[in-house]
Amino acid sequence: MDLILWRHAQAHDALPGCDDLSRALTHKGEGQAARVAAWLDRQLPQSTRVLVSPARRTEQTAKALGRKFKMRDELVPASSADEVLDLLKWSADTGPAHKGAVLLVGHQPMLGQIAARLLGLNEQACDIRKGAVWWLRSRIKGHEPDAQWRTSLLTVISPDLI
Repeated sequence: MDLILWRHAQAHDALPGCDDLSRALTHKGEGQAARVAAWLDRQLPQSTRVLVSPARRTEQTAKALGRKFKMRDELVPASSADEVLDLLKWSADTGPAHKGAVLLVGHQPMLGQIAARLLGLNEQACDIRKGAVWWLRSRIKGHEPDAQWRTSLLTVISPDLI
């Protein structure tokens, strides 16, 4: 399974009394989302499932890709890595339940915690920058009965480098 983690692009700061989920992308963020989306569209398999946080800034980021996506409450800013891995039916013992590719459009620190956990790092070790993509691939390594799921980092793309 390929798990692609895309942090929303740059958004306006929260105003006092404003709902965090309603924060929109800045003009710079719109450009970041468009550049990364163009790169992703060339790389992603057509069958990629796209799951998006219900926050406005993540929806705007995902819309730049021009593909169908599903909004999932499990991806709100306060979500934990455990909640998202449960959504994906991803077990530490058996790995992912599905094959193919899944693109998650979400928030820090949750996306970084997922990356760190799957790569066997400290959960504070992965800081996914605004608009960036981390592409992970999990495969079974070894032979039964010693086979284990291994996750590797295929690439990291920053909007500033595209």
